[in-house]
Amino acid sequence: RAGKLSSDGEEEAAAQGAEEAARAARRGREALRAAAKEAEYGRQLREAHFAETSYYFEGGLRKVRPYYYDYSTYCKGRWVGKKLVDVFHSEFRGRPIEYYLAAAKAGRLLLNKHPLKDLSVVLKNNDFLENTIHRHEPPVTAQTIEFIEDNDEVVVVDKPSSVPVHPCGGFRHNTIIFILGKEHNLKELHTVHRLDRLTSGVLIFAKSAEVSKRIDEQVRQRQLEKEYVCRVVGEFPENEVICEEPILSMSYKMGLCRVDPKGKPCKTIFQRLSYNGKTSVVKCFPYTGRTHQIRVHLQFLGHPIINDPIYNNEIWGPEKGKGGSVNKTDDELLQSFAEEYVSKESLGILDIVEEDLKAVLVDKKQETPDNGIKPLQVATAIDHSDNIEESEDKAKTLSLNSAPQANVHKTETGEMCLTEFHNEMDPLCEECKMARSVTTDPHFGRKNTMRYFSQVCPFQQKNESHEDLV
Repeated sequence: RAGKLSSDGEEEAAAQGAEEAARAARRGREALRAAAKEAEYGRQLREAHFAETSYYFEGGLRKVRPYYYDYSTYCKGRWVGKKLVDVFHSEFRGRPIEYYLAAAKAGRLLLNKHPLKDLSVVLKNNDFLENTIHRHEPPVTAQTIEFIEDNDEVVVVDKPSSVPVHPCGGFRHNTIIFILGKEHNLKELHTVHRLDRLTSGVLIFAKSAEVSKRIDEQVRQRQLEKEYVCRVVGEFPENEVICEEPILSMSYKMGLCRVDPKGKPCKTIFQRLSYNGKTSVVKCFPYTGRTHQIRVHLQFLGHPIINDPIYNNEIWGPEKGKGGSVNKTDDELLQSFAEEYVSKESLGILDIVEEDLKAVLVDKKQETPDNGIKPLQVATAIDHSDNIEESEDKAKTLSLNSAPQANVHKTETGEMCLTEFHNEMDPLCEECKMARSVTTDPHFGRKNTMRYFSQVCPFQQKNESHEDLV
């Protein structure tokens, strides 16, 4: 009996070890893909990309006119041998299956450059899928991007809070890379480093690969240093504080991290500048560049940034993650954050799109939250029947006949491709049907007001002292 119990325990430990190894491998792959994307943005953009849409300004916000955008992907290994309709069921839960049926009838789905009408087609290796969607981007601040330096080698700007550095999640044109390209004709820039979307400050771009490599080497040799200033909860210690807790990324897609012994080594030095009786202004010196390093270390120290929507959140537990005290597993944390920001229609806080939540919100019913806001249909329950006639009937309710049809034409190489649509309103688009408030908050979702704006953008006012910071 003892031998049997020991064997069971070993099997369970082996299973847990295998699961953890799989998670680590997945995190590694996601990190490599994320790093590759960041490195490529700017260099790969062409005139056609910048011309996809235009900006307009309203209520102190920079907004992007809705536009049509082509998502494309090669058939993944796990899709081979499956019906496309089943892949939509399991992998793309951001929209109900009726949407894809209507999109196919409108000519917006292509398989290997040919219009796709039958979603029951079985996918093969190297199949190439394209889907044209009507894309809406969250707004960002209309604050002007100020130039610090612009010469033959580098561009240095003061990035406003709320604006991402490069395309991510629901943001594409409302990013520094696109704004510089569209409004200042600064294109093919090399991203030297990045700042979190909610962080303002100095941002450096190189104008050539050689300059980019030279700056990278200077950073590695610590010839360049970074300094940050933030306002945190409570009375931060007067003496210098050094935090060297390792940081682990729970999900690169959702951008969530925590202190964990299995994480990557990091070091941050903190110095208090002032204390007003409730909050402290702290200068931060990161010696490594982990994702959310300063925010995670401040959370661990028990002094999170006052308006941090992620690391100053009760989802972490009563202590809000102080000292690494978290009463949930990684999966439970990811689930909780996804549910909270889906219910608030604030996916921009996590810098992700609805489709990226498929691994988190799986077959979980979503009820209308107490605030009365209807949640996005990220994990809509769909009948997984092989017979899709009923879904096809439902697709008719999407006003297919009035939807703009794709104009498919042949290129010089004989391939079929989609031409550009020219409609800002799309009857297949759920976002076009949503009533929108004029005073939209770019940080806390599309349905909330601007009451948090001054907190998230603390450097809006000129000549403010540390005590004036929010």
